[in-house]
Amino acid sequence: MRKKISYSALLLVSIMLIGGLFYSLPFYVSKPGMAKELAPIIKVENGYKEDGDFMLTTIRMGRANIYSYLSAKVKKYEEVYPLHAILNEQETEEEYNVRQLQLMASSKLNAIEVAYRKAGLPVNYHYKGIYVMQVMDDMPAEGVLEPGDRVYKIDGKSLSSSEKFIAYLTKKHAGDKVTLTFTRKKAEKTATLTLKTFKQDRTRAGIGISLVDDKEIIVDPKVKVKTDDIGGPSAGLMFALEIYNQLTKEDLTKGRQIAGTGTIAVNGEVGPIGGIEQKIIAADKAGAEIFLAPNEKGIKNSNYRAALKTAKEIDSKMKIVPIDTFDEAVQYLEKLPMKK
Repeated sequence: MRKKISYSALLLVSIMLIGGLFYSLPFYVSKPGMAKELAPIIKVENGYKEDGDFMLTTIRMGRANIYSYLSAKVKKYEEVYPLHAILNEQETEEEYNVRQLQLMASSKLNAIEVAYRKAGLPVNYHYKGIYVMQVMDDMPAEGVLEPGDRVYKIDGKSLSSSEKFIAYLTKKHAGDKVTLTFTRKKAEKTATLTLKTFKQDRTRAGIGISLVDDKEIIVDPKVKVKTDDIGGPSAGLMFALEIYNQLTKEDLTKGRQIAGTGTIAVNGEVGPIGGIEQKIIAADKAGAEIFLAPNEKGIKNSNYRAALKTAKEIDSKMKIVPIDTFDEAVQYLEKLPMKK
């Protein structure tokens, strides 16, 4: 009898332990990720080689289970976030993942434009339609469109930008119908939707999606940036530096391992990101000698100051450099002596 009870208790405990791995809590956990060399994933046609490396840095972000939640609570450089701090209002996890991948795609386009213009080369765009980022509840698009769909025609007319798509719908009223042509996983589909007023603004009608431009950048020489499933906009600065370095004869790395982070705007401004402390740890483990951090124009709680603090706490030998613009990063690197 005792053996049966023991076996039953052991089975119950085993089920609970295994279940803890798969039961999701209403939190996200982030932890240090990796520092990844950019030369293997960015290829400018006939581009110049470099002696050192530019590296992007990442964090690992995922839905918390019991074990990852408890681990993050006791480990200094792991963070716990409630769902609302990560997901937008009414945003699903699928929509969040699509948004992160689209932010990465936009970051790549900005980086290419900044690098090519800095190198004195022309940049053009070919607009292919819009990407669906989020579908709102209780609106016409719900159950019809999905995050990641590419809409390229409305009422048979080709789309050239998200602005024109919105302008076209703005002229419509609740009850009007529109026919959309879109692709999903390379398959073409059509759907006719009846516009409905928004709950938040009864003076406007629409189909209930958030969207972003789907556009292709046209440059010469050609460039390929392969990021696979890496999401978010935080690698923008490092993308731009790697592309520019392959476009120009002078090697900005000077034989060094250079990591960094920061969004990049089309005007070259470098913006802040989340998880700078965790990225410092990733870069230090990868052997980076220099880390470029968003300076945010010197504000008290800038990414740069947080990066500097973390580097000191882990006794890193990396030099932490404050950066506000792409030009500033280039100027700093140009002044670096060659590594002996």
